[in-house]
Amino acid sequence: MAEGSWEDAAAEDSKTGGELNPTAKPFTFNPSASGWTPGGGAAAAAPAAGEAKEAPAADAAPAVEPASTDAPADAEGKGDEGAADASAADDGGKADDGDDAAGGADGGVDGAGPEEKAAEGAAGGAGGDDGEPEEAVEAPKAAEVVDEYDPRDHLNVVFIGHVDAGKSTLSGNILYLTGMVDRRTIEKFEREAKQRNRESWFLAFIMDTNEEERAKGKTVEVGRAHFETPKKRFTVLDAPGHKNYVPNMIQGAAQADAGVLVISARKGEFETGFEGGGQTREHTMLAKTLGVRQLVVVINKMDDPTVEWSQARYDEIVGKLSPFLKASGYNLKKFVHFLPISGLSGANVKDPVGAAAPWWKGPTLLQQLDELPVGGRDKDAPLRMPVLDKYMDRGVMALGKVEAGTLVAGESVMIEPMAVEATIDSILINEVEVRTARPGENVSVKLRGVREEDVQKGFVISSIEKPCSVVTKFEAQLMLLEVKGLFTAGYSAILHVHTCTEEVTVLKLTGEIDKKTGKPKPRKPMFVKSNAICTAILEVPQSICLERFADQQQLGRFTLRDEGRSIAIGKVIRLVEGPRGDVGGAAGGAGGDKK
Repeated sequence: MAEGSWEDAAAEDSKTGGELNPTAKPFTFNPSASGWTPGGGAAAAAPAAGEAKEAPAADAAPAVEPASTDAPADAEGKGDEGAADASAADDGGKADDGDDAAGGADGGVDGAGPEEKAAEGAAGGAGGDDGEPEEAVEAPKAAEVVDEYDPRDHLNVVFIGHVDAGKSTLSGNILYLTGMVDRRTIEKFEREAKQRNRESWFLAFIMDTNEEERAKGKTVEVGRAHFETPKKRFTVLDAPGHKNYVPNMIQGAAQADAGVLVISARKGEFETGFEGGGQTREHTMLAKTLGVRQLVVVINKMDDPTVEWSQARYDEIVGKLSPFLKASGYNLKKFVHFLPISGLSGANVKDPVGAAAPWWKGPTLLQQLDELPVGGRDKDAPLRMPVLDKYMDRGVMALGKVEAGTLVAGESVMIEPMAVEATIDSILINEVEVRTARPGENVSVKLRGVREEDVQKGFVISSIEKPCSVVTKFEAQLMLLEVKGLFTAGYSAILHVHTCTEEVTVLKLTGEIDKKTGKPKPRKPMFVKSNAICTAILEVPQSICLERFADQQQLGRFTLRDEGRSIAIGKVIRLVEGPRGDVGGAAGGAGGDKK
């Protein structure tokens, strides 16, 4: 055993028992020493001036059991000499011998054992022979809390369309082309898809993660992923296309700022999805109802043998879609953008299609997404954050999208409709802790001062000064789609509003609107039929959070569904009654009228 080694120091400490020496001189740092040795025993004494001391070789450093981990916190992130300096300063120049040795073993990089320390000491000793002090080693620091996650605008983009239009494949290819998925992962998915005899599904496996989705080739839950461009940050919401999972699609579209309507150009597939009772029409109507103003319509599978980038086929599909989109309420010139792509090959997704379609001179899909405007976000409005989900992690964690106002860590908030006060303990955006979150950000919020049952899906985290309105009755304007029979008082359906799902009943019809003039008809109707526009008072059995559409659009628009179909879309025009009395006063406090 070499003199002055780690085991010498440990043996000496075990003999002395780490007793305090009251006559010992205060520790003085010697910058000319060849290398720092843990203090506490005779082996730790600094060599006399001019006396050379050989540093132990790194590969010969014996392993010992780690000592106590009571090193001062200030020594973290420093090198060996910096850790000793900080330790001596914190202890006022006096230190217990045993604790000194422990601090020497554990100081520096968190989690480093004695072997690593000996190796670093050897390197420091080699550098100290020329009389220069050892350079401090910068340790990884704890994650810092940033004021703002990223100054670039953030957009939630929902991918909608008929089943098998290629939504998941396109979403997966975007992630691959933007560098969010590496080649090794793609190769693994290629092997898995080949084993299932579905070679073309490998890109969809990026978004379809569970066994049911991969086995059937159908998206069930809304897939969620992120990608970035130099101008913006995006969250991909891959909505299911099958009619059985429309409620899941609604939850995804309710979070979206923009939509990508995926249309299959393959012969027969477009006709099935659009004209044969497919989901293209319903998805488009729901997206508009749920606040998706900007719509990018991609004509997918243009490289299919039945199409081969035919401009005639592209023009045919655009010609059939345009009247329907206009009737759905979209402004074709301002808010709808058509372009051809191939989601599987990536043509015209990131790079231009080139010679395969010389007739196309427009932008690629990513270029078009980069140019989408971001509007309707008011960071100074009263806070509104509908809860999408919650879980427990050393406290209650709530997930959702900030619809209005600014979320600030440390501030008190009100959770409606339960009127429970809580404190924002921390805010996470993509696992990065931030102090504030602007409208449009998807966040995970840790709440302090609440129980798990106080936070549920469909609740709204709002400001204390102007909390969200809570109602059991409200008046709405409805546009009926396809209703079986008559729509009249007593009709029941399922209400989908922001992240809330609740049963609703029609109490009475208050008016019918003439579709030609847009004005109310003079007589109140007893009933209305499909495609009519009417106003009605609706009632829910339990209190829910709503706002007038004129005050907060995302909390004031909704969808009614019955027997697996969407039967009406609507907007809240008046808050009638709530569990705490005058709801009109609450709406007025948030900017609404007092009725």
